[in-house]
Amino acid sequence: MSSEHCLCSDAAFAEAVRQYALSAEVGAIACGFAAVAEVSAAADEHYRRWVESGCNATMTYLEKYADVRRNPQLLLDGARTIISCAFSYARREHHPHIADYALGRDYHDVVRQRLERLASYLREVGGGTTRVCVDTAPLRERYWAVQSGVGYIGRNNYLIVPGRGASCVLGEVLWTGAMPADRPCTLQCSGCDACVRACPTGALRPDGTVDARSCLSYLTIEHRGDLPDGTLLGTHICGCDECRRACRECDDAEPTAIAEFEPEPRLMALDREALEHLSEEDYREIFRGNSLRRCKLDGIHRNARHATDHNVKE
Repeated sequence: MSSEHCLCSDAAFAEAVRQYALSAEVGAIACGFAAVAEVSAAADEHYRRWVESGCNATMTYLEKYADVRRNPQLLLDGARTIISCAFSYARREHHPHIADYALGRDYHDVVRQRLERLASYLREVGGGTTRVCVDTAPLRERYWAVQSGVGYIGRNNYLIVPGRGASCVLGEVLWTGAMPADRPCTLQCSGCDACVRACPTGALRPDGTVDARSCLSYLTIEHRGDLPDGTLLGTHICGCDECRRACRECDDAEPTAIAEFEPEPRLMALDREALEHLSEEDYREIFRGNSLRRCKLDGIHRNARHATDHNVKE
């Protein structure tokens, strides 16, 4: 089919796209469709206030491209549909010092490769043009996941997929074709505040946002230089899972079926002392293709020196 032709798809085509996204070839645990439009004024204002309050810390990239964050059509001329997909990284096996999402291959690469298959399917069967987005594009991922019915945002700010929990990463395909939109997810967080109580540093604010300046995920991965005075890392060297694991929606999450997200054995073997004295050669070898390359070796050494064998709240 000509790439310039956009099929105004019917319900049967939409369901075929969804089933392909949920198949083993793509591997999503949830898939939904939303019509491209500007984000709501309330959501835009909420994000603007968060940035103005300084809660993005040194992540200044979150301040840029406000117009694109507001209107995803600026990411792909003529975009009419956002296809939102969630991919699970849930597992039974954990590392005492490293966040679950970072134990396998870099999810940016894994999800992009899988969504490129979905985008190719769309172009071949439905025509039009596509653009795959995985985290790095200025797209309001959780907002669109809610709009497309994939899940709802928890008090811990994770996207929670009903029946599958919050151990997932998101990715999107923008498409110039028209897809029947799913109903937005109307479920809400139960408000049990288990995640708030579990947060080691009180980074979850009363307005439902996260203050990155005190979040251990930010401090151990994104923050450069010395840690702020008084920072207690506890066991956390690369990321923090406390607020996610505390969510009761994650209790019975089925382990991921994505092989690339399986833990790297050499990474799992690293204890705190090994991380503190990790050589440049071992770092390059063990962390090749891992999202924690963003942490940098200096950051891993710094964090391991400040970490302990006990959680902050023990």
